[in-house]
Amino acid sequence: MELNFYKYQGTGNDFILIDSRKEKIENPFLFKKLCDRHFGVGSDGIILIQNDNEYKSDFYMKYCNSDGQESTMCGNGGRCAISFSVNKLGINKKNKIHFRAIDGYHDGFIRNNLVSINMLNIDKKTIEIHEKYVFLNTGSPHHILFVEKIKEKNVYKEGKKIRFQNPYFEKGVNVNFVEILEKNTLKVRTYERGVENETLSCGTGVVASVIAACETNKIASNVGEILVQTLGGKLWVSFKKMKNEYKNIYLTGNVKFIFKGHIII
Repeated sequence: MELNFYKYQGTGNDFILIDSRKEKIENPFLFKKLCDRHFGVGSDGIILIQNDNEYKSDFYMKYCNSDGQESTMCGNGGRCAISFSVNKLGINKKNKIHFRAIDGYHDGFIRNNLVSINMLNIDKKTIEIHEKYVFLNTGSPHHILFVEKIKEKNVYKEGKKIRFQNPYFEKGVNVNFVEILEKNTLKVRTYERGVENETLSCGTGVVASVIAACETNKIASNVGEILVQTLGGKLWVSFKKMKNEYKNIYLTGNVKFIFKGHIII
């Protein structure tokens, strides 16, 4: 069997996208092999575009980490799925995509060569502020540490230690190191579970970092878009802070199509 795939990246967070609307593919061993950067295509994860007719959305996005296992929501992966669905699959309804992922429904659009995804609302009651860190879930669970001199941090070593010690999830959490820069700008580095390494960017981690910074009054909530610098490039987060929740949360940034290929399985 010949399997066609597309390689995309969103601020350095790279993915293999597969159109599986006609035939579902459920093969964690294959996914892990494809993600291997030495013996496969190489990526942070696999994104499967599946039919979602029952729920009347444009498609269902199934995301698997590079370990081959299905995981929680991926923000940059969602942005890549939006670009893929519009530019390669021809799914484009009034320049707005409506799809379902493991955490619920998302909307997305492409404007001025930037891809935006609407993340789920966040109930303030679910944000846990501790003395040394903040914990919240933005579709994936995130442990937020505010630090100085972020360039000097050993994100792999420190992140790996925290990822397996955090008590909230049996499968661990993603760990974000966040430095507050001038003019409400953040710099974020993330250790991602499932990838088990630092990635160049993490969309849900960027959103979690911005919300955590706002909730702890480290940045203002009325400045429009917050610029976030990652190792892979710039992302912007906008939101509306309400009394009991954060809503209208959008993650925006570049997405690049890298290449198309096929593999015999």
